[in-house]
Amino acid sequence: MTGDATSAEADPYVPKHGDPAYGVDRYDLDLTYKAAGNHLSGRAHLTLTTERETDAIAIDLHALRVTKVEVSGATVKRWAHRASRLTLRFDASVPAGTVLSVSISYAGTPQTVPGPDGRAGWEELADGVIVASQPHGAPSWFPCNDRAADKATYRISVTTDAAYTVVANGTLTSRRKVGRGTEWTYAMDEPMAPYLATVQIGRYETTELSASPVPVRVMHPARLKSAVAEAFSDQVRMIEVFADLFGPYPFTQYAVVVTDDDLEIPLESQAMSTFGSNHCSRSWEAQRLIAHELSHQWFGNSVTAAQWRDIWLHEGFACYAEWLWSEAAGISTVDEQAAIHHARLAAEPEDLVVGAPGPKDMFDDRVYKRGALTLHALRCDVGDDAFFAILRDWVARHRGGVVTTAQFEALCDRTAGRRLGELFEAWLRNEALPPLPTRRA
Repeated sequence: MTGDATSAEADPYVPKHGDPAYGVDRYDLDLTYKAAGNHLSGRAHLTLTTERETDAIAIDLHALRVTKVEVSGATVKRWAHRASRLTLRFDASVPAGTVLSVSISYAGTPQTVPGPDGRAGWEELADGVIVASQPHGAPSWFPCNDRAADKATYRISVTTDAAYTVVANGTLTSRRKVGRGTEWTYAMDEPMAPYLATVQIGRYETTELSASPVPVRVMHPARLKSAVAEAFSDQVRMIEVFADLFGPYPFTQYAVVVTDDDLEIPLESQAMSTFGSNHCSRSWEAQRLIAHELSHQWFGNSVTAAQWRDIWLHEGFACYAEWLWSEAAGISTVDEQAAIHHARLAAEPEDLVVGAPGPKDMFDDRVYKRGALTLHALRCDVGDDAFFAILRDWVARHRGGVVTTAQFEALCDRTAGRRLGELFEAWLRNEALPPLPTRRA
């Protein structure tokens, strides 16, 4: 049986992205960026394995121009780059399990990628770059198999003007002068979905927050040094609290980037979160977002939903983590937060199914808050000991992997020793808002 890479659809929430015929094992990216003119050139080396017999594969790359393609492990009859898809057609069907090495040279002006929920990807700041790829923006800057279920390891090397700092996922392995510029190289050795890969470029300095329990650092404009110190003064304590509740922090370090620009919303990437200068505040609104993005390192980044319909497994968990931090910080209890947000949801239209919100509504705030209330209902039903055992087991079992709601429900049933289908049916698969859950006396 052969596959047609031009028509394969990996996830209906992000149509025409990703190819289920193969999985990428590793990305090696060598990029050069010129801030003047917003010009990016690169060579991407993908090591991939076919997951089924196929005579073609599709690689996602938006707007940038492909200049050269080299493949080992199979013979390419022809390749074409159209409508953000680079299609490689082989001279004969390639069996499942075949390892291919694909090198792609490309260049141009990066552009954000349109999608049902808006545009995402590589974006110029007033002075620098932010890459916010969730859920479909990764092809704006590198050739990839753009599906959340396809995790790989990465080496990301970026050469740019010496005045700028480059921050990418993982550990900085080298920094060296190259002509008038500087080359920055990062390694992410934990499996990572393409949408979580990022590059942040700006005139930043670094503030080290802690070396324990993991190294934590903030990259920020010099003018924001004192504001950053105040706003992120609880960052290390947050890691300690979440590690106690969810299990050990899943990566080797954590980085925060604060841009000189204001940002509408912050965004997590693997082992990193990015905030705007407007988020440098001790207000609860800013602090809950700092907690929210951090918690995604466990729920969303280490443990990733295989398809976007299950996004509540990211956002509902991160929202509940906000409430847990609120209680740990002495601001308000989880029960109080649950009551506040249940009342707000009761005033909203009840026309959304959290377990399958649809592509246009997957980032609707009701998915976040009702997802969090689903977890609260679970906690009220099974009790604290079982609930937090579920969360820690969930993270430990699936570290570096991809998951579904069905798997989470099955784990809950096993831990509780009984079926909890009615609870999940009410909260995840019905539009009507269930009553506010209350904990046992």
